[in-house]
Amino acid sequence: MGRKPMIAGNWKMYKTPGEAAALTQEIDDWLRDETAVTDAVEAVVCPPFVDLKPVATVIEFDKSALKLSAQNVYWETEGAFTGEVSVPMLVDVGCQYCIIGHSERREYFGETDETVNKKVKALLAGGITPIVCCGESLDVRDAGDTESFVRNQIRGGLDGISAEDAAKIVVAYEPIWAIGTGRTPTPEAANDVCRSIRATIGAMFGPDVAAGTRILYGGSAKPENIGLFMPEPDIDGALIGGAALKADSFVSMIKTARDFA
Repeated sequence: MGRKPMIAGNWKMYKTPGEAAALTQEIDDWLRDETAVTDAVEAVVCPPFVDLKPVATVIEFDKSALKLSAQNVYWETEGAFTGEVSVPMLVDVGCQYCIIGHSERREYFGETDETVNKKVKALLAGGITPIVCCGESLDVRDAGDTESFVRNQIRGGLDGISAEDAAKIVVAYEPIWAIGTGRTPTPEAANDVCRSIRATIGAMFGPDVAAGTRILYGGSAKPENIGLFMPEPDIDGALIGGAALKADSFVSMIKTARDFA
């Protein structure tokens, strides 16, 4: 089953609203005449909450092929939850995707498999596709427990959803020890974990869902190495951090992904 590659740029806590609009415009200018690329690869930008509206405005005005993603969400639709943002708010601003369970959310803000699961269900109910992150620390890796740890994250995060809903989800495997460090696993090692994720999804929801699920690699992914990861059979794109903050490097990775589509 063919899976359309995805290149998603997680801007983390960078870019003011003006800077975000300018970066979106620059990316779109690069891609506007590249319909063969944008038809073959799904390109997603994931700005901070305050940047979502200006980025959405650029995408809408330019009739851009770019898709919009948030970086987090709360599972309640409304209420006295100061500082949180709901699924209906993201829908209204134009989000089609939302990152959840990122290692930085887990490490710094107490995100757990249980809260990831609540967010998965809320996003699916609201019509937004979750990009569910998973990945191991260096200690887990050195202990040889990577695959069992990641499988448990997938089981916990996707618990209690239907196969129909599971088929809509994107998974991003991000080894924590590789995020922002410049270190990466070998493409073969990353693919081994992605294959284990796919097998876990298959055991939970059936082989057809597993075969159709897009699994991204993240963790110091950049133009210099994306061409090494994309040929791997169970890697369907990348969730990118720092390299997504410059239009030329982000577009370069999209174009490289097109070569393996």
